[in-house]
Amino acid sequence: MARLELLQTLTGHRGRVWGASWHPTKPNVLATCGEDKTIRIWGEEGKRFVAKTILANSHNRTIRNVAWSPCGTYLASASFDATTSIWDKKSGEFECSATLEGHENEVKSVAWSKSGSFLATCSRDKSVWVWEVTGEDEYECAAVLNSHSQDVKRVKWHPTQDILASCSYDNTIKLYKEDVSDNDWVVFATLTSHTSTVWSIDFDATGKRLVSCSDDKTLKIWKEYLPNNAEGIATPDNEPVWKCVCTLSGFHNRAIYDVAWNKENGLIATSSGDDMIRVFKETTESTNENPSFDLVTRQTAHSQDVNTVQWSPFEAKTLVTTSDDGDVKLWKYVEECD
Repeated sequence: MARLELLQTLTGHRGRVWGASWHPTKPNVLATCGEDKTIRIWGEEGKRFVAKTILANSHNRTIRNVAWSPCGTYLASASFDATTSIWDKKSGEFECSATLEGHENEVKSVAWSKSGSFLATCSRDKSVWVWEVTGEDEYECAAVLNSHSQDVKRVKWHPTQDILASCSYDNTIKLYKEDVSDNDWVVFATLTSHTSTVWSIDFDATGKRLVSCSDDKTLKIWKEYLPNNAEGIATPDNEPVWKCVCTLSGFHNRAIYDVAWNKENGLIATSSGDDMIRVFKETTESTNENPSFDLVTRQTAHSQDVNTVQWSPFEAKTLVTTSDDGDVKLWKYVEECD
């Protein structure tokens, strides 16, 4: 077994803290956002995190999600005011350099592609938008995807390719790619197995597996099967097929709101409406076709719902959580043999 050690509690937000994003190139820099319509940029001073910058006055409603660009130059924020703001620090101070409009309702999630060429947003209006970065501070709508029938909760890009995943209140996960033949984006896979809202998704380091979490209190592991795969899985139209190869149930007693697949060590962390975070580890008996995971630790993390869990890209065993209780917490995963 293992344990989660609380490193620090970050206070300052007023109301629910919805999102968090680690900086991709600067160790120990973190952005958080929340109900108070602000973004806080945290940095380390003397081994303690402090609020370095507070970004306000760009959104007039709750900020639900923030995401750094792969280069770390830009920060995107998604808001219930139906807009997405792009922030940069080229002038020495953070400034809002672009505002993306078009969604009819609350924007729930924003994500940058690994290439940095695309940005994706999703909304309660049931749509997913793909924005192409056409120049410095210039963004053009490349596609409006209306494949979901309900509120879209999260968008997530493949770790190495320009492939996008989204999950929804309609219980499904959609995968999209650009069809270069007609310069449009298309759905090439629909993943169905959950029986209630799919709140969040994340790829593993290879991008060949995906984990999803749901209001149905389960985690599901999905695997990609390419055309002519050794397992003999049919791939209509020579498109990759994704199948659920593992369901983790009985570990959560309320909705699972977020899930993060550690790209360094393969650990999977979840955050839940039961105020807890949990960490799962793949077993030694696990195989490609029949993966298995053990719950290795769980921790009451907050006094209310835990909205976000994210692993640090620099400290592989450090993670951040955010909550309805207004706090941001930093944790360290510690194995008993450490």
